[in-house]
Amino acid sequence: MSLSGVCVTAVESRPGGTSQALKALGEGALGAASQGPVRRPFGARVKAFVALTKPRIIELLLITTVPVMFLAQQGVPDLKLVLLTCVGGYLSAGGANALNMYIDRDIDALMDRTSQRPLVTGMVSPPECLVFGIALAVVSTLLFGLTVNWLSAWLSLGALLFYVVVYTMLLKRRTAQNIVWGGIAGCMPVLIGWSAVTNSLSWAPVILFLVIFFWTPPHYWPLSMKVKDDYARVGVPMLPVIASNKVVARQIVIYSWVMVAVSLLLTPLGYTGWFYTAVALAAGGWWLWEAHALQNRAKAEVTGAKLKEMRLFHWSITYVSLLFVAIAVDPFLR
Repeated sequence: MSLSGVCVTAVESRPGGTSQALKALGEGALGAASQGPVRRPFGARVKAFVALTKPRIIELLLITTVPVMFLAQQGVPDLKLVLLTCVGGYLSAGGANALNMYIDRDIDALMDRTSQRPLVTGMVSPPECLVFGIALAVVSTLLFGLTVNWLSAWLSLGALLFYVVVYTMLLKRRTAQNIVWGGIAGCMPVLIGWSAVTNSLSWAPVILFLVIFFWTPPHYWPLSMKVKDDYARVGVPMLPVIASNKVVARQIVIYSWVMVAVSLLLTPLGYTGWFYTAVALAAGGWWLWEAHALQNRAKAEVTGAKLKEMRLFHWSITYVSLLFVAIAVDPFLR
């Protein structure tokens, strides 16, 4: 079954009343996108293909990859290995993101936050995007296998397939648990970073995998609260679309407490020392303060700009950056 076939099936399975209108709008947008990108300037085309990889998201993935390599090495890892791992990781995640845009091009055309993506504007055609995504997947897997190790290659390929098949094709349009389980793909870079250095796995990367697993929902749900009308318009059941702000905020608090608790397991198991512990406690404490503040505003039925849901979203990026910088620095202070 082709990727496009699955995509169409998912769209047509939406509840009646909106499906035909969405289909008509999507066909119009996709029709515009298929009008030969050859008339576009070369520079703009290059930027469009780069945009298919979602560079800003990949930056966050690399932030969780490289520090784990320092932890695995208990010092400075081989810089050539770091470079190859980063390049392979970028290509793999970029391929996954391109294939995600290929599958989601129908709903991307209808959502404000994705209306300028390359497939929607016609800067890149769907067949070009499909070939580009598959090519990046193949190249990244071979690069990992031939220059790093095959364990890292299979972990990278597994993350790509999980994101494309499990999250994008199976979960995203069918369940409010899409981000919870789909987020597993975003947890894989910590395993890849560790395996790149050691060609094995241990409890340390598993713990960090769980940190990112429990971090992902409370990171993404505040953004989903902000743009829930976009998701509702295209029938994607993100949790804020189908549940009240109070319910979403309560889930955010629960996941936040588990995340902070898991992040503190590294030290008693002997993987980190006082510096990481101090950063994890301080950053985690501030996270919990923001999460409970959001919950209190939701309980008070605050809406609109006063809900300030994006405060937690922006802090979540800072939090994970601080935590993983501490992971990289900690070995030098023990």
